[in-house]
This record gives sequence, C-alpha cells and structure tokens, in this order.
Amino acid sequence: MSAALRRWLHRRQRPLRYAHLDQLLRTQALSQAELLRKRCEDLAAIVRAAAAQTPYYAKALAPVLAKDGGWSIGDLPILRKDNVRQRLDDLLARDAEREKVGIGHTGGSTGQPLAFWYDEAKHELMRAGMMRSYMMAGWRPGQKVLNFWGARQDTVAGGVFGAGWSDFIAAERTIPAHEFEAATLRAWANEIRAYRPVLLQGYASILTALARHVADNGIVMPTTLIGVYSTAEVLEQWQRELMERAFGCKVFNQYGSREVPNIACECRHGNMHVFTDMVWLESLPGDRLLVTSLTNRLMPFVRYDIGDSGRLKDGECPCGSPFPLMEMGMCRHNDMIRTPNGRSVHPSYFNRLLYGMTQIEQYQFVQEAPDRIVLRIVAPTPLEARTTDALAESIRRDVDPSVQFSVSYAESIERTVSGKHRFVISRCA
Repeated sequence: MSAALRRWLHRRQRPLRYAHLDQLLRTQALSQAELLRKRCEDLAAIVRAAAAQTPYYAKALAPVLAKDGGWSIGDLPILRKDNVRQRLDDLLARDAEREKVGIGHTGGSTGQPLAFWYDEAKHELMRAGMMRSYMMAGWRPGQKVLNFWGARQDTVAGGVFGAGWSDFIAAERTIPAHEFEAATLRAWANEIRAYRPVLLQGYASILTALARHVADNGIVMPTTLIGVYSTAEVLEQWQRELMERAFGCKVFNQYGSREVPNIACECRHGNMHVFTDMVWLESLPGDRLLVTSLTNRLMPFVRYDIGDSGRLKDGECPCGSPFPLMEMGMCRHNDMIRTPNGRSVHPSYFNRLLYGMTQIEQYQFVQEAPDRIVLRIVAPTPLEARTTDALAESIRRDVDPSVQFSVSYAESIERTVSGKHRFVISRCA
C-alpha cells in the first residue's frame, strides 16, 4: 500500500487526530510574538476553566484570582504529585462525561505510581503532537514508523500502540520490548531490515542495546531510515553517537510524560524546542521543571512539578521554528542521592563518572544505605581494579568520605513496571 493511500485512509479513520494535527501545523507557522501572545491567552483560559470546573482548583486558585491588579503564572500554586494522588477525583472536570473517561497510569519509574484522567480527545491530541514531532525529521503521514516500546500496557490491543488494522493503516508497527536477550536483538534487527521503516522510536536504553548489537555485528540498516526518536529516559551523548553510527541517521530526543505529553522535541539542528502551543514550561532555581498543560480541560495540570530537571535557553534556532529552546537535565526518572553529611547529590554526577567506558552495556548506581553505594553493571569483562579504585576515590572525594563503594556484575538489570531503565536509585528514605 502506498504512503499516499495510507495517509488518505488514516485521515478518514482518525479525523479528530488530523484536525488536531492541522491546527498544530498552523500554530507553528506563527511568529514568536504571536505564539507568546497565544500562550498567555491559553494560560488565562485554562486557569479560568480549572477554577470553574474542578473542585481542587476552585479552592486552590480562589486567592490568586481574587487579587487586585491581576496575576501572573508565578502567583499560581504548584501542583505536586502528592496532590494528584490524594485529590484525583477533585481534579476531574465537573462537566466530564464519566462513561467516556478512563484512568491512565504512569509507570512509577520513581517508585511512586500516578493515576490520571484521560479521554479520546486527549489521546488523539497526544498522537497528533507525536506526528508533528516526527515531521521535524522529514517524516510525512503514511510513511512507516517502527516502535520499540517498553511499557506492556501500551502494546496490547487498545493501548497507545495497540496492534491491529488501525496501526496497519497508520503505517505503524510496535514491537513489545519490555524484555530481551541476544536472540531478541537479532530478530529486531532483521525486522527493521524487512519492514524498511522511515523512523524508529523507543526508549533510550532499548534503542541503545539494539544499536550496540547492530554495530557489533556489522548489520547494515535500510537506507529508508531518516530518524530515530529516543524517548521516556535520559538520552546520553554516547548513546546518541552509538545509535547514529549503527542506524545511519540522526537521533531526535523527545520530552513528554503520560500525564502531560508533547512537551518538547529536537529539530534537525539538534536543538530542543518547547511546544508552547501545548504547554507552558518553567525552569525554577536548581533547574526544576514545572509544566502547565494549555490544552487539558478534562484534568488540568497547572504548574505541575513533573519531577524532571532542565533549563530554558535564549536564542533562535537555524531551523526557523518559532518555538523557544530548552535543554534537558540528567535527573529524569532518577533519584537524588542524599549523603550521611546531609548533602543532596544530583544523579548526573554518577552518570558522568562512567563517561568513555563503552565496554559497559548497562549500569545502575544503587544507594543501599546512606554510606553505601553499589554500581551494578552488565559488561562482557570485569572492570580493571584501577578503574574501580578510581571510581571509589572520586565518590569519597566528591560525595562523602564515609561512603563505601563497590561494583557488582549482573546478566541484566531489571526495568521498571513501565519498561524504563533507571540509572540512579536511592533505597534510603
């Protein structure tokens, strides 16, 4: 089936999705000034809707909206994950059609699962936003996409990437990738060669494992590939370089979450653009990110403390996009390490310790106790003694002199229930 015919059939099958896509493409053609004005209007509208329709925000926003002289986004209260857990029913809009509303779940990669309300409109807008992100690589609707997805719930019928006739029309195929071994990677590489997709998408750690297999075995990838979309986890520079070498095309980093999708995506120039027609993103001191969904009236997320780090950047991109720039931090879905002397150490410190150690296939720093850190690794050969000694010395010097450091070896490192790989875990309260 040709790409043009797939596109025609898919548009007829998913009219709401394509209506959203058409609108998103129109807004990204606005000037920066027009986008900023639209963002302010959208924020005012979502705040009014939240205060009018949800019991939680009716109370939380009342003091702000009653202020003389108006308000700014910094005046609005922060929505924390505990607020969502404890007040889930009060965050659902009163005019929601209960029989058409579902409960979605985050995977709990930080050890604290979260539930949220969603409906078909939110799902279709999310998928439209994903399509717009793909178009930044040069992909067009109707061209093939192959997903390697770690979340089991998304790869069953009715999931985000449920198999069936709908995905065939969409030219989209999804491989459940929540567990794998060498034979699995070989089969996946053969699938890419046979399917000849235009894009690959998947979790950073899964795509990295596949890229390593492809590179180590000299497997030639199809020339149809124009982009690899990495999502759900921190994408490190060495992973990007390995993927680009193995797959022969550019890697694009994506940023979003289940509860607030489509936050930002990289363009062909390697700059990450914030989709300000869908979200308002703030970076607080310490690079802590707050995100406001400008489109979700069903369950408003206003100044939501998403648990990630990053910072907004000034300047313009050569790609010509009017969307502002950002850069991700390293703490996405990983834990802060708290030392015996009371310090908090950012996860990025531990990731940087292993820069250049390409013989390590997987790794995970685990703080077993305030004064004990274990590095779990998957590697074909053990690290040299001088390497482990140097790592221990760095941690004692930079983290805490009392910390005991050790290395353990494993055949594999388990993923979270959502299929993600966590690089830094603290088991301390």
